[in-house]
Amino acid sequence: MDYYHDQKMQKLFELLTQPRTLEEMDLSSTFIKHLILKVIATYGNIKVNRIVQITGINVELIEIILREMEKEDLCAAVSGGFLFPSVEFTIKDLGYKQASKLMKENPYLGIAPVTYDYYFEVMEAQLKGRFPLKIPNEVKENTFKDAVGNEFAKKVLIESSIGGKGLFIYGLPGTGKTFLTSKMSDLLPPLIIPRYIEFSDQVIQFFDPDFHRETPEQPDDPRWVKIYAPFVFTGSELSTNKLETNYDPNKGVYETSPIIKANGGVLLLDDLGRQKEDHKALLNRLILPMENKKDMIYIKGSPVIVHSHFIPVFSTNLDITIMDEAHLRRAPLHIFLETPSISDILKVFKLNLNALKEKYDPQILEVYEKVYLPPYNGGEGLQPTFAHARDLAQIAQAIRIGKGEKIISTPTMEDALQQHVLIALQRRLTPTLFDRIIRKKNLG
Repeated sequence: MDYYHDQKMQKLFELLTQPRTLEEMDLSSTFIKHLILKVIATYGNIKVNRIVQITGINVELIEIILREMEKEDLCAAVSGGFLFPSVEFTIKDLGYKQASKLMKENPYLGIAPVTYDYYFEVMEAQLKGRFPLKIPNEVKENTFKDAVGNEFAKKVLIESSIGGKGLFIYGLPGTGKTFLTSKMSDLLPPLIIPRYIEFSDQVIQFFDPDFHRETPEQPDDPRWVKIYAPFVFTGSELSTNKLETNYDPNKGVYETSPIIKANGGVLLLDDLGRQKEDHKALLNRLILPMENKKDMIYIKGSPVIVHSHFIPVFSTNLDITIMDEAHLRRAPLHIFLETPSISDILKVFKLNLNALKEKYDPQILEVYEKVYLPPYNGGEGLQPTFAHARDLAQIAQAIRIGKGEKIISTPTMEDALQQHVLIALQRRLTPTLFDRIIRKKNLG
């Protein structure tokens, strides 16, 4: 679809070809040489094609560098065939001494970074004029195809994505706040980011496989990666320190914060108000990145400006007043999620059973429905949540497998309900219909 690979993206693909000469390469020959030297020293003996795999540098460029390193008595070819990629190199004494010193200064081994200036130029070209978006109907429908109910919430999420505006989503636990918000990044177009960038000979990691999903098509230069718009999730564990870019001495890289990883996508602060640290301090830390679409990080004490063009989403089951006006201005849209209907809960339960490829006795749906029906309709009157539907499908499956049954039976469903901690607790705390009638008579 053109939405995921439009003309701007196609043009970037044409520009991001793998450099084959030092003149085409944005990195200095010294940086490349040091990287290759550390690789050879680490492996002892290594073939050229393996160096190519590790560094992402074109074999023609690696041949130029290795020939120079041979002349400097840093390494030597020890075996190999007619083709250069099959040639095996080893480290020499002088090379090992240099590599040992380099490893102490910067132990990074891996794919070659792109320069900071190159990163900034490519990112600026992608993010300039990103909003407002024109999201195709097909994308909207596909994004929410498995999201039951909450039509108003979906409408607001789409409007937030079109304009790039932040939002505040609140409501009782289990109403689908995190699930719905996680869908939001699918409404946004993809972008290309560097895996790593180089600044003053230091390496900064940008690509994080925990949050960044690669698209099927990729640029010719493997130092760049095309990703779907990221959804970066933070919760009660968040602290101001985790919102900073910190150095990892074991990997030899600066690991970027959620603020930067969310660039081009969505940053969710979930369970706002439940962090150990004052949530206002966290929100204050986000004001400038939200306002300027850029953040300041420090590399060996030097300030570096990086892109932070994300849509902020704040989620809580506390009162909206935990955010003051200054913070709400950065998230002007809002969604209040009410308790889901029983019919929607049943739809989600069936969707989860189907996703698990579970066969079941249709009567289990009646057993499940009875849990939420009001007492005057013969039910238990418990509080319905979407989280129950997901968990119960998985619990019922586990019990069925344990019993050796072919389908989920009504007794198995009863067992699943009894084993779900929140339902079991509600059953203990919720008076029976008989108790309610007696209490009402006594009060009368």
